[in-house]
Amino acid sequence: MKDNAKTPPDKPKPPFWRGRKLAEFSKAEWESLCDGCGRCCLVKLEDEDTGEIHFTDVGCRLLDVKAARCADYGHRSRRVKDCLRLDPENAGALKWLPPTCAYRLIARGEDLPHWHPLVSGRRESVVEAGISILGRVGPLEDEVSIDEIVEHIVAWPGKVPKAAKKTARKKQR
Repeated sequence: MKDNAKTPPDKPKPPFWRGRKLAEFSKAEWESLCDGCGRCCLVKLEDEDTGEIHFTDVGCRLLDVKAARCADYGHRSRRVKDCLRLDPENAGALKWLPPTCAYRLIARGEDLPHWHPLVSGRRESVVEAGISILGRVGPLEDEVSIDEIVEHIVAWPGKVPKAAKKTARKKQR
């Protein structure tokens, strides 16, 4: 007797970042999580008394402001002593990571937003959603004194941009 039942089509495989812990990602998967916004390359100040983080629009000395990327990513820790490398253990705990950071989101068990290049398939979606630092960076840290950095405290790196929220609302309609 023949079984005439149809075989159900294979379910599409979920994206690699769903349902996995950061420690399980390959090096290539880990690196692909970075959306290229550049927000983590802005100088942050921590209040010694309260632990509160203050974001600035001052770029790291290695920040390529036209590309929103580190100009020497492979050697950044050697060239910038206080450059902190993200890893699976610290990605969910670092208070200074922007709320839009994929490493932070995945560490908390959240999904990537629709504008993330892995979801949209387009690098430009980060700029279109207002996530990128392009056009928003003030001086680089070598161009200002420590006292002047305080004058560059801004709130936007620690917030989800309005454009990203608008884009999300449009997409839900």
